[in-house]
Amino acid sequence: MIPTPEQAYALLQQYNQGEFHLKHGRIVGDVLRWYAETLGYGAEADFWQAVGILHDLDFEQWPEQHCVKEQELLRAHNVDERLIHAVASHGWGLTVDIAPEHEMEKVLYAADELTGLIGAVAVMRPSKSVDDLEVKSVKKKFKDKKFAAGCSREVIQQGADLLGWTLDELIERTILAMRASPSVD
Repeated sequence: MIPTPEQAYALLQQYNQGEFHLKHGRIVGDVLRWYAETLGYGAEADFWQAVGILHDLDFEQWPEQHCVKEQELLRAHNVDERLIHAVASHGWGLTVDIAPEHEMEKVLYAADELTGLIGAVAVMRPSKSVDDLEVKSVKKKFKDKKFAAGCSREVIQQGADLLGWTLDELIERTILAMRASPSVD
């Protein structure tokens, strides 16, 4: 079964209660949908969005088993193995040995951490918005390892490398994706 974005969000809510995790799932889902449409995968936009919504399905309850437990949970819900591989691959090198293969998996790997960094930079601005956020502002904070320390710079850079993009390209595209997200305040 491949869940629709609405079904994916309902499933996310079964295992996550905190607004942070629910909002993060919506944002990453919206960002992946934008990338699908921008990169020529428009026919798969719902699938990409569902992957983004479900990528941290297990994190709130089982953080020490992140990307491992979600495979079990998704299989119990008869979710398609392509989606299971996609969500698990964002933990590559951290909690699982499942490498991102498809372009969507590489985008998820790169953009997941980056959405957190961009969001943290945005709330520090007078506007508290991504609407007027520039790449140079994100790059400045990217270099400050103490700022949003939970956002792995190594994963973000490795994700850009996997995609064959510069860090600036990844940041610029992800800012644009977040601007298009109705879930970003």
